Amino acid sequence: MTDLPTLDHWINGAPASGASTRTAPVFDPARGVAQKNVRMASTADLGTAVAAARAAFPAWRGTSIAKRQSVLFTFRELLNKRSGELAAILTSEHGKVLSDAGGEIARGLEVVEFACSMPTLIKGEYSENVSTGIDVYSLKQPLGVVGIISPFNFPAMVPLWFFPLAIAAGNTVVLKPSEKDPSAANWMAELMKEAGLPDGVLNVVHGDKEAVDALLTHPDVASISFVGSTPIARYIYETASANGKRVQALGGAKNHMLVLPDADLDLAADAAVNAGFGSAGERCMAISVVLAVDAVADALIEKITERMATLKTGDGRRGCDMGPLITGVHRDKVSGYIDVAAADGATVVVDGRGVTPDGDANGFWLGPTLLDKVPLGSAAYTDEIFGPVLSIVRVDGYEQGLDIINSSQYGNGTAIFTNDGGAARRFQNEVSVGMIGINVPIPVPVAYHSFGGWKESLFGDAKAYGPSGIAFFTREKAVTSRWLDPSHGGLNLGFPQHD
Repeated sequence: MTDLPTLDHWINGAPASGASTRTAPVFDPARGVAQKNVRMASTADLGTAVAAARAAFPAWRGTSIAKRQSVLFTFRELLNKRSGELAAILTSEHGKVLSDAGGEIARGLEVVEFACSMPTLIKGEYSENVSTGIDVYSLKQPLGVVGIISPFNFPAMVPLWFFPLAIAAGNTVVLKPSEKDPSAANWMAELMKEAGLPDGVLNVVHGDKEAVDALLTHPDVASISFVGSTPIARYIYETASANGKRVQALGGAKNHMLVLPDADLDLAADAAVNAGFGSAGERCMAISVVLAVDAVADALIEKITERMATLKTGDGRRGCDMGPLITGVHRDKVSGYIDVAAADGATVVVDGRGVTPDGDANGFWLGPTLLDKVPLGSAAYTDEIFGPVLSIVRVDGYEQGLDIINSSQYGNGTAIFTNDGGAARRFQNEVSVGMIGINVPIPVPVAYHSFGGWKESLFGDAKAYGPSGIAFFTREKAVTSRWLDPSHGGLNLGFPQHD
């Protein structure tokens, strides 16, 4: 693979090879072959990026909010105009179909547009004459150098959840994207420079655990933002917190969809297929378990199966419905859960392992898979499979469905399908999950609300983007001010009191 091109880091506004000579292959999942190599940073390389960000911070912090906003506006226009280029990168390295890649970018653009409102979002508060001649006001100021660690499943959207808000608030950034699909991060960093961002404000460092640990422990990094699996999120949170950093660590999920007898079954079947198999199930908000009330379970499964038969698995550049998984290793791991489910007594209704793809035979293929009567004790139910495997668990009614959801270690997203407003209102009140859909299968909040789950799906209490994102990337000062006049009261050593 030495004859393949190598993707460098992006440090201080330019490509940088760094001191490390380690590289890793970046595959085209639809063809099953390496298409480039990516640099793997050493601790020293990460330190170089942090130093660049630290050096750029004073000037960027001192840049007016209006000028920072102008850069974001320009970036938004460039990203919107050239989104097709970025979508092609996502499809070539992640494998998701082009339409899904375009949707990912559109949702990321929402956060860019939200960040463009920073002049109003970063305003403080003012109270006049709280005591005679004394005013109190608050200021929101940037943290400094912030670190972002993003996952492979959304190489554009997840970084866009964080760096536009961080930068608009006056911080500088070191982004460590997934080494499996790293090119989108460099592309966006270069586009930010084209939009007028000064060198050093946004840096991209590629790598593995060595780079991550260096970012988590570096004394000049003020905060860490992370999205990924629960075990890694826990490690990120504990390590970064122990090193004095502010942390938002979003973990894994096992999202349930409860279908009540009065639901529109055609709508529910469409939703289950769309939310279960979009992006080959590699979404933390994917529906992976349908809790079907017994009275409608057979009819619902029939409708889901009919829709699955129309899906076309193949190369995302060929107009297919679902692409490959990210790597061969991951494909084999997901495929193994089908055997586990069958051994535990589940019925394999549709087996995606026999799919004939519209694409290269060497691609990392696994077709949509449907399992029925999955036991709650099976690893196929308890584990986050992160692939195109949809499980049906039959329940006797609302109460049992709710109990199953609330018993899960995860609390990221959930949905209920019903035409009963009372049941829906009760569900949103009683379910122990952070993001809830009512007849909506993928309840990802819009940019001006915040994203994040409960329980093992979120470590710490800082959600992503929206009001939580503004609070996370700023810290508040409260100023108590008095401008003296000739009638001031002189010395008084007593504890200050309102008068």
